[in-house]
Amino acid sequence: MNDIQMVDLKKQYLNIKDEVDEAVLDCISSTRYIGGPKVEGFKRDLESFLDVKHVIPCANGTDALQIALMALGLKPGDEVIVPSFTYVATAEVIALLRLKPIMVDVDPDSFCITPQIFESAINPKVKAVVPVHLFGQCADMGGIMEIASAHGIKVVEDNAQAIGAYFTDSSGQRKRAGTIGDIGCTSFFPSKNLGCFGDGGAMFTNDDELATSLKMIANHGQEIKYYHSVVGCNSRLDAIQAAVLGIKLKHLKKYSEARISVADYYDAAFKDIQELTTPYRSPFSTHVFHQYTLKVAGGKRDALRQFLQEKGIPSMIYYPVPLYKQKAYAQFFNGNELPVTEALSDSVLSLPIHTEMDEDTLVYITGAVRDFFSA
Repeated sequence: MNDIQMVDLKKQYLNIKDEVDEAVLDCISSTRYIGGPKVEGFKRDLESFLDVKHVIPCANGTDALQIALMALGLKPGDEVIVPSFTYVATAEVIALLRLKPIMVDVDPDSFCITPQIFESAINPKVKAVVPVHLFGQCADMGGIMEIASAHGIKVVEDNAQAIGAYFTDSSGQRKRAGTIGDIGCTSFFPSKNLGCFGDGGAMFTNDDELATSLKMIANHGQEIKYYHSVVGCNSRLDAIQAAVLGIKLKHLKKYSEARISVADYYDAAFKDIQELTTPYRSPFSTHVFHQYTLKVAGGKRDALRQFLQEKGIPSMIYYPVPLYKQKAYAQFFNGNELPVTEALSDSVLSLPIHTEMDEDTLVYITGAVRDFFSA
């Protein structure tokens, strides 16, 4: 069996090598490394793909979240609701802006914030919520948006893991993940479903005024060069990364279908293993499987991971420590442990999933998992 990767970026590159190389060399030959036609072209193509008015590229997904919160005009001490079961960046930017992250529990099936959890955490100091579309599918944005609107709370979608997914509201209308709230944010980290060859990110909005603010903040607070209206930062998607993303965006639908096919294979192979819970598939969201994450019962997660490692099969635990148990965020912990987050941190395990997986690899991985539970 060949070396198994959680995400095989080399095989993905080799399958689009000629397209990518041509786009990158064209960018280098143009010497337009900052801004220019590659960035503008990718921006327009992503706006079309997402059916959103404005895409504002930036340097990475963490910057996207920080700039989004800055554009909302929040004040130090304002509170922002965020899931406790997520990557640290979601809460990190809140703390950096001297806001207070209110870390809440998540749904045990979807791993996302629910409208009920969101509503129960609202108090007069809460000014924003950051629902995270974890592992590839949307939180219940219909209910979240209704509650946010009723309370005057802004919504910033963390869409780093679900680009390309669709959310369907109660009327049957479909929207792309990241285009439903006031602002959507994504990361183009290489291992993402739409990843570049370095760092990159973007923000999305249908609000013209917010779009203007986001652009200004990402560009040193200036709308006109050398005239700075607000305090901003320097966060740009460089042209070479935009060139790569422009090619990969053309393949994103195919990439999503490949990931879903892998997930279907895993689901079928594991359906009769009582100790495993395969990923939940929401009735209101498609799933693009940034991760394929199992719940392992009976305290067997770590033993399974060790067994797979001995077979040359990588796996990952997303996320082993709840945010409120991280040293940096202990100051925001109110003393109430969150039982679902605790249980997930002790039981989740993500298996390899990417766009280039072949059947031999899937047979080997699923066979190893089945062997572990039949021993």
